[in-house]
Amino acid sequence: MKPLALFGGTFDPIHLGHLSVAWEASELLDAEVRLMPASVPPHRSSPTASAEQRVEMLRAALRGQSRLLLDTRELDRSGPSYTIDTLHEFRQEFGARPLVLLLGADAFAGLRSWHRWRELFDVTHIGVLNRPGVDACVPGELERAVAPRRTDDPAVIGAQPAGRVIELAVTPLEISATRIRELLAAGRDPRYLLPAGLFDDPALLAPYRETSLH
Repeated sequence: MKPLALFGGTFDPIHLGHLSVAWEASELLDAEVRLMPASVPPHRSSPTASAEQRVEMLRAALRGQSRLLLDTRELDRSGPSYTIDTLHEFRQEFGARPLVLLLGADAFAGLRSWHRWRELFDVTHIGVLNRPGVDACVPGELERAVAPRRTDDPAVIGAQPAGRVIELAVTPLEISATRIRELLAAGRDPRYLLPAGLFDDPALLAPYRETSLH
């Protein structure tokens, strides 16, 4: 069964760095990837753009292809967006279909700070997005927990519902959403940092152009 991979974030705004690693992960795992904008991220300040505005940007960015899809379930839930709750919801909906939570190497290294982090392995695989040839620095406690779960074979991911950790060598683009917001607020045009579809409608980027840097 083709895995379902989940890629969450604030996407404030969605940019080419997000899309490129999600696309590569989809190819490496032969998986459908759902991009899930977070409502109230527990570890971050509130996004500049509203939930509705971020959804419209994602829809514009994902238009014209079917490998990457939008999933708004975390926006439809009130309160903080805890990943474990979302994963349990997916598990109830998709039964034994393999689930893969996609995380950047830095986020994975900080997994111990996540709400009910040990429970994650009961409901999902974890795909760690790494630069080719670069090993993530994983704390000892976390490495001991994941060492017996590691695999480098995507076929293993597709054969089991959950419980494994796989390193995915992707080519991350060094694009910062913070820098994009600064450029837009200063009246500049980050043309080749954002998906082309975001420039088709001036209203999509209006939340950032209206933000003062002072």
